Amino acid sequence: MRLPPGVTLPFPWVRVHGNRVFVSGHGPLLADGSLAGPFGKVGDQVTPEQAYEAARLTALAILASLRRELGDLDRITAWLRVFGMVNTAPGFTGTPMVINGFSDLVLELWGESAGSHARSAVGQAELPFSIPVEIEAEVAIDG
Repeated sequence: MRLPPGVTLPFPWVRVHGNRVFVSGHGPLLADGSLAGPFGKVGDQVTPEQAYEAARLTALAILASLRRELGDLDRITAWLRVFGMVNTAPGFTGTPMVINGFSDLVLELWGESAGSHARSAVGQAELPFSIPVEIEAEVAIDG
């Protein structure tokens, strides 16, 4: 991920501890690692459909970070937990459908057995850099 100029973060994107891997919050990225638009609040500047796609792009960003850290995504034996945050306009309550963009891709790639995960999808007043979606995750890996 390419951060905006002047921004530094004092933590790793992925932290491996034993057979568990903790993934810091990621946003939607373009192929070059820059933040993907549209930007703003879901239910106002961003449609639910655009936010669903942003969640899918966020899944791809997380997969890229996991691949860099683990070397091979086949090491992932289970998706354990996903925490999805949506930058919501007042009154928008469709956060679960937005985060489905992430979950649908994980289930498509890993199947029900390994891809099924505990999940939260909450609305937030703001997210960093006005991204519409931020997602963090936890996976299990083989030794």
